[in-house]
Amino acid sequence: MNIETLFNGRKIIPVVTIERMEDCERIFGGLSDGGLLAAEVCFRTECAEEAIRYARKTYPKMLVGAGTVIDGGQCRRALGAGAQFIVSPGLSEDVALLSAQADVPYLPGTVTPTGIMRALALGIDRIKFFPACNFGGLAGIKSLSAAFPQVRFMPTGGVDQENLTDYLAYPKIFACGGTWMTRGSREEISQKSREALALAASIKK
Repeated sequence: MNIETLFNGRKIIPVVTIERMEDCERIFGGLSDGGLLAAEVCFRTECAEEAIRYARKTYPKMLVGAGTVIDGGQCRRALGAGAQFIVSPGLSEDVALLSAQADVPYLPGTVTPTGIMRALALGIDRIKFFPACNFGGLAGIKSLSAAFPQVRFMPTGGVDQENLTDYLAYPKIFACGGTWMTRGSREEISQKSREALALAASIKK
């Protein structure tokens, strides 16, 4: 299963950083209340594993993955915590292998033709375009799509409510990652989540 199939129509993937476990209910609860049933939990904090376990148990309808996974050791820990998908800022062959062995979709990041070719050689044609805002944004994705028509992208980094619809309207983009909806109170997160979903629903392709 590739990651687009796993997302099952989810167009917005909140990128969540949990610094303290007491933040889990506010953030995951707000996303859930607002209908955003997905989260990429950044695996760069001490409580990331525990946060993934919490989200999987408390919000069983939410698709929960691990992001910022940069090596095999982190990947093993993320999979052990119950991550349903793995995301990296770059491409790691170790992470790709471990994810494949666990039958868990892997989304590597790259913004270069060489990186995409390495991913394709591993059988991966869904790519995280990161950081999107620093590498040409939508124009950069369109240029790469011309050379790699079989590839579909999830831009992350600089995606927000102002440019979300521009990205999602492009057919080679299957989802967008973002952090803007994860900030604030539970109620604020819920409201921003509903607004994000409304924006995504407004797109006619």
